[in-house]
Amino acid sequence: MASAPTPVSVLSSDQTLRPQQPLAWEGAPEEPAAFGSMEMTVGMPVPIERPIAAIAPSMPEINSQLRSTNPRTQIYGHRFRDAKPINFGRTSPRKLAVHGVDVSRWQGDIDWVKLRTQGANFAYIKATDGGDHLDPMFKTNWRGAKAAGVKHGAYHFFYWCRTAGEQADWFIRNVPRDPDALPPVIDVEYNGESSCKMRLSRAKILEKMQVFMDKLERHYGKRPIIYTAPDFYADNLDGEFLKYPFWLRAVAQHPTKVYPGRKWVFWQYSGSGLTQGVSGKIDLNVFHGDEGDWHDWVADSR
Repeated sequence: MASAPTPVSVLSSDQTLRPQQPLAWEGAPEEPAAFGSMEMTVGMPVPIERPIAAIAPSMPEINSQLRSTNPRTQIYGHRFRDAKPINFGRTSPRKLAVHGVDVSRWQGDIDWVKLRTQGANFAYIKATDGGDHLDPMFKTNWRGAKAAGVKHGAYHFFYWCRTAGEQADWFIRNVPRDPDALPPVIDVEYNGESSCKMRLSRAKILEKMQVFMDKLERHYGKRPIIYTAPDFYADNLDGEFLKYPFWLRAVAQHPTKVYPGRKWVFWQYSGSGLTQGVSGKIDLNVFHGDEGDWHDWVADSR
């Protein structure tokens, strides 16, 4: 295992430096996560301006095949296939320029350089579930994506039987605060396989989400993205969180049909993608915009 990265100090809105907490998977001793002793309530203020990285983390060596003197990373055209292709007609995701993937332990060992050249211009990587589970491939995938020059971020699968504060602390303990990373994602959906069968009220769901997202925004200085699926959205999120970016699952129709009126940043259009660099199936996603929009969005997300 590589040595622990140099801690990153971040300048908060009150102009005080806060050190990056050690990451749980770096072998650091058990210590409370950032803000772990604070009681979080809905509506607590978040920084007006994004934090400024005072010390840049060291960058791993990028494969020479992918290195570029252009600060804007090269966009690769998608070469993905689909085991269960859908004809989206004139609204096909293939007409959009910037494609990507989301991955977890179920993709096994990934050849990130190969995956990038197949069209994975970004990747969201499963990090945590609930308040005590870390995806066993997270640190390998995080480092592999970064070394290959893939724009990447982490996502958390939200458990409704755990407190929002516990879950935010767990995510913070395991996901690096990297100014080059994409904004963190909260994955909210119904999970029929979970032992937690609790169905909360819409108001309670929104409250728990807000606590979690506020805490992540304070720590990472980036507004979290909300990932969701049609049934959960219809029951709980329609008309809510209008100032937050959304990542929408819609594998049979365009998001405008499934989530009418909702603006979105990412569209997950397939759960049965096939590509070189990964054995088996992989989720396929696309960014809502052209290449210029993508570069602008990435720059604004820093």
